Amino acid sequence: MASATYPFTAVVGMDDMRLGLLLNAISPSIGGVLVRGEKGTAKSTMVRGIAALMPAVDVVTGCRFSCDPALPDPACPDGPHADGDRTAGGARAARMVELPVGASEDRLVGALDIERALSEGVKAFEPGLLADAHRGVLYVDEVNLLHDHLVDLLLDAAAMGSSYVEREGVSVRHAARFLLVGTMNPEEGELRPQLLDRFGLTVEVAASRETDERVEVVRRRLAYDEDPAAFAAKWAAEEDALRERIAAARALLPGVRLGDGALRRIAAVCAGFEVDGMRADIVTARTATALAAWAGRTDVTAEDVRQAALLALPHRRRRNPFDAPGLDEDRLDEILRQFEEDEPEPEPEDPDGGPDDGPDGGPGGGESPEDGQQGTPDVPEQREEPTRDDSPSEPSAAPEGTPSTQPDPAAGHSDQNDRAGQAEDGESVVVGAAEPFRTRKLDVPGLGEGADGRRSRARTAHGRTTGARRPRGALSKLHLAATVQAAAPHQRARGRSGPGLVVRRDDLREAVREGREGNLVLFVVDASGSMAARKRMGAVKGAVLSLLLDAYQRRDKIGMITFRGSGAAVALPPTSSVEAGAARLEKLPTGGRTPLAAGLLQAHEVLRLERLRDPSRRPLLVVVTDGRATGGPEPLVRATRAARMLAGEGTASVVVDCESGPVRLGLAGELGRELRGPVVTLDELRADSVSALVRTVTNTNSRRAA
Repeated sequence: MASATYPFTAVVGMDDMRLGLLLNAISPSIGGVLVRGEKGTAKSTMVRGIAALMPAVDVVTGCRFSCDPALPDPACPDGPHADGDRTAGGARAARMVELPVGASEDRLVGALDIERALSEGVKAFEPGLLADAHRGVLYVDEVNLLHDHLVDLLLDAAAMGSSYVEREGVSVRHAARFLLVGTMNPEEGELRPQLLDRFGLTVEVAASRETDERVEVVRRRLAYDEDPAAFAAKWAAEEDALRERIAAARALLPGVRLGDGALRRIAAVCAGFEVDGMRADIVTARTATALAAWAGRTDVTAEDVRQAALLALPHRRRRNPFDAPGLDEDRLDEILRQFEEDEPEPEPEDPDGGPDDGPDGGPGGGESPEDGQQGTPDVPEQREEPTRDDSPSEPSAAPEGTPSTQPDPAAGHSDQNDRAGQAEDGESVVVGAAEPFRTRKLDVPGLGEGADGRRSRARTAHGRTTGARRPRGALSKLHLAATVQAAAPHQRARGRSGPGLVVRRDDLREAVREGREGNLVLFVVDASGSMAARKRMGAVKGAVLSLLLDAYQRRDKIGMITFRGSGAAVALPPTSSVEAGAARLEKLPTGGRTPLAAGLLQAHEVLRLERLRDPSRRPLLVVVTDGRATGGPEPLVRATRAARMLAGEGTASVVVDCESGPVRLGLAGELGRELRGPVVTLDELRADSVSALVRTVTNTNSRRAA
């Protein structure tokens, strides 16, 4: 017997998430809700709870796509449905379907049997998770870890209310309307702004810091674990009341009036926050309408618009990967106040028709914020602080006096540079980063098979077709010409008599495609005193920040190792969170000696472990240094040995030479030769530099092939 679901009404706190889920349950056209926050905050529990509150759905008997008997989908692959099937339909609970992170495209949208389509002319379609979630809830945990093309497919279906599958000219369409809920931990990487914009609402969740509230959470959870059925029965009355209120709000929703005054408020808010496109305006309008229905009103108030903006706009203000999401409530109130002041006076009364009631039920449309607050009962209060103090902030430009990325011609080369401004292992110096810039393209040679990305050449599920091969497992990407060519010589032996082609399984060929993959870009950054003494660390941080931005755009994982003083440290383990890399870089201290060998050996160990965790993701080692090595016996000899070890294992590398001044030792060039990779200066790293010609990172294997 299945365990009773933890009641939605029994969850302590989480008002923003509760409201976001309820509004989407009332109006799925809002487009779902993205829940951002730390682990262990009842995100999954609340999603399962809201699914249990969704009204039961009537379905056509035997329909795999959950068609409504009263209004069946005319394009349903299982249709057309006979009247008998429609009248014999029964009710079932709304489903809660979970999309795992490792799901394939066919598992999400469904799979076509290409063999039967060619040989029998039958559209044999196996429904995917989108069909299962129709008229229910689709829950995507760790949505930021899904491949981008899967997120695109998911959000396209959520926006259009249907799923479209096409394979080599054979196509199937079916309805796919569901409440979409995605959760993510920002520490594991952000969604691209383009994908963030496709989610209707976003909310931030965090565990309460109040002792009494945490105690109540534990008390209720222990009671549920001890006897789920008894705990659910205790909350049954609250669950029934909430279920009835959701159904009533759904019924009221078509009658809610969104007047001109409310629309103008929405437009003023979206324009005031300079959000891109018009999706923000549309989602805010739908959310405000759902808020009014939830409150049992037929008019949208100014407070509805304000609450809708707090849910619909925070994630749409993020312009680059280093921006922290959030909405300034003081700024929002200022925009709404300015709107009230700038609005024209209402039209005079019409002597024939009485007062000119605006579309919102009052002169000029809409109500005052005070009226809206009085007419919005039982709506959870919005967050007091939409942004968190510890969230990664946008990297600031270098303060006045911070050097530009141009080399300093007056820099010297004395050993005193290692201890400039401090003792060897004493107090550190933190230098701000210079402005980031667009970098030249660096890639890994050869042909990989890693996760989809935009850096290096790889065999991928998407991209240009480069050949054909026999299928490995289930056929997904048919190479039609190669299949026909394989079947053609056997037509007479197979007794072909009509115009159709007789195709057997052995004839099928799948397309081999080549696209781009994401790599693991591991930065090894020299943070020694020589970098600070020559006043170059600002330029170096700006260069690394630029490479981080490039890694974000190319869908790479990144990691960062720093070396200074007496050793090296992993400042950032390999992760998809470029924001975390930028935050660590901004706070990176400098000073001490230059243990180059320790940095390279630490990189070797990190790459060894990553090959075990993710063997298909190829690494790119980026060493940012002037090539100097101090501290310990024979520091240059040990650094050379470490570089040769990395090169001997075929690690693709590039050295960013930070040396400056009229007298140059060329040590970074020597390091590049040992690593068997190119050496670029800070100036050459810029994409718009005259000397920035397109090069491919070379390694041992590519040199041997040459």
